[in-house]
Amino acid sequence: MPLHFELVTPEKLVRSDEVHMVVVPGSEGELGVLEGHAPFMTTMKDGLLKVYKTEGASPEEIAVRGGFAEVAASGLTVLAERIEG
Repeated sequence: MPLHFELVTPEKLVRSDEVHMVVVPGSEGELGVLEGHAPFMTTMKDGLLKVYKTEGASPEEIAVRGGFAEVAASGLTVLAERIEG
């Protein structure tokens, strides 16, 4: 089953998609999130959000600056302070 992923900045919803996995640059280290992950919330450090559309695919990398990531029953929401590029 795919993971529902949303990427949001203070200005707008940047992306809403069904993906295989997202690797989040958490403040305590990188976190891989798949469908069914236990709920959690973490702050993010500046880094690369890696979005894997399908299993085995090369990741799409999105440079983020700060923010939060929340995993809930509805999926993963990343609230980035800013996105580079």
